[in-house]
Amino acid sequence: MPPREGSTLTGILLAAGRGRRFDPAGVQNKLLQRLPGGDFVVVASARRLLAVLPHVVAVVPPHDGGVADALRALGCTVTVCADADSGMGLSLAHAIRHAPLETHGASGWLVALGDMPFVAEATLQALVRAIGDGAGIAAPLFDGRRGNPVAFGAIHHAALLALDGDQGARRLLASSPVTTIAVPDPGILRDIDTQGDLPA
Repeated sequence: MPPREGSTLTGILLAAGRGRRFDPAGVQNKLLQRLPGGDFVVVASARRLLAVLPHVVAVVPPHDGGVADALRALGCTVTVCADADSGMGLSLAHAIRHAPLETHGASGWLVALGDMPFVAEATLQALVRAIGDGAGIAAPLFDGRRGNPVAFGAIHHAALLALDGDQGARRLLASSPVTTIAVPDPGILRDIDTQGDLPA
């Protein structure tokens, strides 16, 4: 079932991390590794969001090796976060500044990670519906474990803008009510963190 009318969110794709665990030398960008279907990791992640949401803002670091070009070609709005190395919190706050609700008539944001290409579209749709039904924050749950992406309602705008450091939105999730949605989707827990995480 698609998200119901009036519950549109803006997609946020965080693609500004350096992926040092994937390649400590910094030579290989994990987001630009090919998946079995041929897509880059980050492209597959973006495709999922774009299949569900009309507008996606992607955050990339300076000198991204081609991530921005790949995402623009898909139709994402790309913004460069000069402070990306200071942590995910700053990247997320940067994205929120570049995704104003009034521009797209959105009721919040669906925040996804560029290195998580296996999340099911049905999971994204369920998160959008939860915000449309009044949840302030909605997160998916698989096998008792909370994963990503996470959706935020407009009520958290100021708190998201104030984020910094490398914890992302964890403190906000710890201090605010979170509506968890059980989903049959192991993709919410599966990221590309090391070279061994890439499918054969």
